[in-house]
Amino acid sequence: MIASWQATTFAPFKSRIFLAIWIASLVSNFGSLIQAVGASWLMTSIAPSPDTVALVQALTALPILLLALPAGAIADIWDHRLTMLIALALNLIASAVLATVVYFGHITPWTLLAFTFVLGCGVALYSPAWQSSVGDQVPRGEVPAAVSLNSLAANLSQTVGPAIGGAIVALAGPAMAFALNSVTYVGLIVVLMSWRRERAIPVLPPESMPLAMQAGVRYVLHSPAIRAVLLRAFFFGLLGSATWALMPLIARNLLGGSAVTYGILFGAFGVGAVIGSLSSSLMRQRRSNHAIITLASTAFGAMSVAIAFSSHVALTAVLLSVSGLSWIWTLSTLNITVQISSPRWVVGRALAMYQMTIFGGLAAGSWLFGELASAQGIGMSLIVAGIAMVLLATFGFKLRLPQAAHLKLDPFRTTLAPPNMTAEVVPQSGPVVVMVEYQIAAEDRDAFMIAMRELRRIRRRNGAQRWTLLQDVDDLSRWTERFQCPTWLEYLRQRQRLTLADSEVALKAQSFHRGANPPRVRHQLERTPTAASNAKSEAERISERASVVDPYLPAVAMPVAGENAGPGGGAA
Repeated sequence: MIASWQATTFAPFKSRIFLAIWIASLVSNFGSLIQAVGASWLMTSIAPSPDTVALVQALTALPILLLALPAGAIADIWDHRLTMLIALALNLIASAVLATVVYFGHITPWTLLAFTFVLGCGVALYSPAWQSSVGDQVPRGEVPAAVSLNSLAANLSQTVGPAIGGAIVALAGPAMAFALNSVTYVGLIVVLMSWRRERAIPVLPPESMPLAMQAGVRYVLHSPAIRAVLLRAFFFGLLGSATWALMPLIARNLLGGSAVTYGILFGAFGVGAVIGSLSSSLMRQRRSNHAIITLASTAFGAMSVAIAFSSHVALTAVLLSVSGLSWIWTLSTLNITVQISSPRWVVGRALAMYQMTIFGGLAAGSWLFGELASAQGIGMSLIVAGIAMVLLATFGFKLRLPQAAHLKLDPFRTTLAPPNMTAEVVPQSGPVVVMVEYQIAAEDRDAFMIAMRELRRIRRRNGAQRWTLLQDVDDLSRWTERFQCPTWLEYLRQRQRLTLADSEVALKAQSFHRGANPPRVRHQLERTPTAASNAKSEAERISERASVVDPYLPAVAMPVAGENAGPGGGAA
């Protein structure tokens, strides 16, 4: 069993680029935690009220709530490596400037919060590209282990990073902590600049940012597995934020400690998180995702309540180590579920929306429990958050998480030929109306309707609009599936998003067809009636749109008006 655990857990290290990025990220994580300790402790010195201290955590999480979706779209339509390099450069500069401002004594609470927000923006831009690049570094089957190892890197630094940060703040001041953080970005920048990954040549032009964000939101809304993850993530972040946001005050007020005490508590949380990272693969082999989340949420809530009553550093550290283990079990399970439940074309946006929800919960909870701590005390804030967390775990059966280990999310085919048409079209031609005609026997009606319900979800998730299913009143065996796309280009994108799992659903629906030939597909373009003298050919419209038509998607003229359906609801 030990050999199997080692092979499963550490397999991604066989990839040299994954190992190099992992080591460089580990160093950078040390710097980020030293930065976090310095910022939180500095705020307790210049503005010690609980609500202001909690704003440090809130302003760290808020940028991810605001920018995660655009960042996820950028991760999917732009180069991952370049996106990460830009984000790292932003944070390096911000950390260096913050160190300078603090060193010369010009820091104020609002200045510190502003720099915290800027650094959070860098994290918001970096994180979706980094997480979605895991699939470029290791085979898809090793993605869960790679995610766990990335969590391990983040949490290994938490075991000693906060203590080091506390010591640096106590001996050399916050300015040194911020300066060291800026230096730790250099190694990761060098590794990423040396990464020469193979990139697939795009068949279609990249989506615009608005369309990419819309497609990401639409995919998540029509994916039950990801919706369940997002709901659990939001509430876990909301209620778990109390421990994060109030940890400096737990060290200072509840335990009467110093910056070193805060570092020790932060490190204890990291020790638990490391144990959670190393044991998460074993837990996934023995327990379902839902069982892991339920157990971890219950434990985290119970620890929050216990911390409120503890007055000893050692006991609080032990309780926080259990909280760290519970935290990483929850987040790694949720993260892996999102990655494995998303095809490559949208994984960045799916991860971004996951981060939006959990960090949105963290930002809202940090403010909420900071206000509650100011009004009712730190202990009461922790108790309320802990009890609510236990209740969430108890009643979370309605938000069950799927087991996503065997989803077939590879593309149905590397290239899906466009349907044959006699019309001359450009990418902006449309709307495009697609109709698929079926012959269904009366005895198959109910089973066909069930299959089409799932196919409707897939069509709409991939971009189809105004989906309807029609039955001919003169011939009850004749059924027509109808949907449309706003443009020809969007229709081609919708077809390219077809996965192996999607094709199985489409083939299941087509298996009820009783015609001599496969279901027939018709493609129609919407036309606006005009006077003959004002009518323009498609070629003329192509010429008028030359400035907006992508150069490698010229107008195409194809010879056949109709064809039989394949799994994609178009030409096979």
